[in-house]
Amino acid sequence: MNNLFFRQETNKDFEGVFETHQLAFEQDKEARLVNALRNNLDVFIPELSIAATDNDNKVVGHILFTKIKVVQVNQSEIESLALAPLAIRPEFQNKGIGGQLIHLGLEKAKELNYRSVIVLGHKQYYPKFGFVPANKWNIISSYDVPSSHFMAIELVKEGLRNVSGLVKYAREFDDL
Repeated sequence: MNNLFFRQETNKDFEGVFETHQLAFEQDKEARLVNALRNNLDVFIPELSIAATDNDNKVVGHILFTKIKVVQVNQSEIESLALAPLAIRPEFQNKGIGGQLIHLGLEKAKELNYRSVIVLGHKQYYPKFGFVPANKWNIISSYDVPSSHFMAIELVKEGLRNVSGLVKYAREFDDL
């Protein structure tokens, strides 16, 4: 396998990122979601849109973290991040690229002083990175999903202490 490089995506990567998501998911909903989230400056964080590229600068993987809110019972809102989506081109899957993107993204999010990340994903995959069911903190999804697939991770010690409530995603996720 060629050497891989991990870096913040640039506008030159947009087409490759779209294609990577389209190929990975065998349709274009997630690819269109990435484009829409990029245009929502209230939730998009450029440093947390990370591309994996090969020696020829071809995008082979991509991960995106965007801002979300946990709306508590008293209606106060606590900021967190959503990890979504993550895509690896089919010919590069099962080589650890997704895991590297997750680790890099979590580290970058921590550097940017975010305290937690929420993910809706495979219950066997994300726990390898420290994610646990979000209901541990009484955090629930606004989507009808099994609690075992709705997970969170604290980026700092007690990053979710005294946080509970309903996760409010950017409106772009509603089209997924």
